[in-house]
Amino acid sequence: MITLAHFLTLGAVLFCIAVAGIFINRKNVIVLLMCLELLLLAVNTNFVAFSRYLGDPAGQVFVFFILTVAAAEAAIGLAILVVLFRNRSTIDVTSIDTLKG
Repeated sequence: MITLAHFLTLGAVLFCIAVAGIFINRKNVIVLLMCLELLLLAVNTNFVAFSRYLGDPAGQVFVFFILTVAAAEAAIGLAILVVLFRNRSTIDVTSIDTLKG
């Protein structure tokens, strides 16, 4: 039987992997976006686990809103990434430190 502790452990492991990915790889924008999505996935796992444990569907409904925001964030992030690559021919994060008005 899978208990609440199993889901919370999985969420914590996913969260730690995502945070480590953000701190270890600071150069590639695609990996940073994937790590942000993994952070949201860890949070969603915890919401669903507590919702199931408490018998309240509010956590599962809230997950749908988070997934919608995550999809919009991914689409906008990838669009910005394509424009950045067209203008600068690189997706290196260290080369985007200056903004032009």
